[in-house]
Amino acid sequence: MNDDIENLDRLADELEGLRVDTPAPGLSRLEPWLRMVADRGASDLLLVAGEPPALRVNGRIARTDFAPIDGVDIEELVLPELPPYAQRAYRETGLADAARKVPGIGRFRINLHHERGRAAAAIRMLPAKVPLLASLDLPAGTEALARLPRGLVIVGGATGAGKTTTLAALVDDINRRESKHIITIEDPIEYEHVNHKSIIQQVEIGVDAPDFPTALRSALRQNPDVIVIGEMRDPETMRIALAAGETGHLVLTTLHTTDMPSTLARLTDSFPAERQPTIRQEIAAALSAVFVQTLLPRPTGGRVPAAELLVVSYGARQHIRRNQLQHLHQEITITRKLGSFTLEDCLAHLVKTGLVERGDAALRANHPDEFEHALGLA
Repeated sequence: MNDDIENLDRLADELEGLRVDTPAPGLSRLEPWLRMVADRGASDLLLVAGEPPALRVNGRIARTDFAPIDGVDIEELVLPELPPYAQRAYRETGLADAARKVPGIGRFRINLHHERGRAAAAIRMLPAKVPLLASLDLPAGTEALARLPRGLVIVGGATGAGKTTTLAALVDDINRRESKHIITIEDPIEYEHVNHKSIIQQVEIGVDAPDFPTALRSALRQNPDVIVIGEMRDPETMRIALAAGETGHLVLTTLHTTDMPSTLARLTDSFPAERQPTIRQEIAAALSAVFVQTLLPRPTGGRVPAAELLVVSYGARQHIRRNQLQHLHQEITITRKLGSFTLEDCLAHLVKTGLVERGDAALRANHPDEFEHALGLA
């Protein structure tokens, strides 16, 4: 961490002439900051009123030694970089999310929002290429998700856990192996796919369609084999996705959750109480797999993913119908032969192979006793 700060200090000296109040000729006011993100190998730039700009490097926040900036500066810095639809959204709601390509630097996802009544921004650098599934160090067996013929597949995890990257890599794996018609619906598009064996159409909310339900209904009329929903945010999107999973499509999507039960609870709790029994029936019928992931620090720097996978079988469907989600962890252990694996087994493997410190892994285990047993310590 100290090395990161020292490097940022040196970089700040180098970029002294590119402070936000003195833009270089021919550049937008934001571009020097975006170049700094790229040059430092940072994942994010965070602009918060009253604070110096900060970078996220290897998952950790490192402040620069630039002067603090205020909300007016942040708004004037970021708003002109957004496309017209996002600028309209920001003026109407105070929130905007869009992707921007900067020639010679890369692509960025820009989120402009408010906190404590002041403008703030979170800017993430997007990879230039879709990563190969094998390059992500995901647990063995994850590739099975890209080989499912139909049904709803949910990739869960907290913000920043790598869900979008995993989803993109699964799509890329299908694209390289099979001749499919794939439609992605995203807000915004983060990874740009190149057609290999498949034909991929990427629909961006705000540019190609007004919202997720409209885009999803349209996609179903285009005879897709695979539908990718960047995130299920509302009950209508969830309802259509469940119907698509039941009718023979492979539907890949993400949810902001932290474990297996909360992932399924998030789906049902999005609906009114009187509809939840029916929704549980639909989830049980449509669901093929649930994959929940997290990221842990490596001792040598960087981060490595850990995950749990439930391949849905008869037992899991019955627990979902009865709203007995606490039994899903047991279903993972029962269905190991189908490809399921627990987070605790995954964490133990990472510790045994030296990729993660035992203390870091223990903090993430949902079932500490099982984690200790998997390590051979219980």
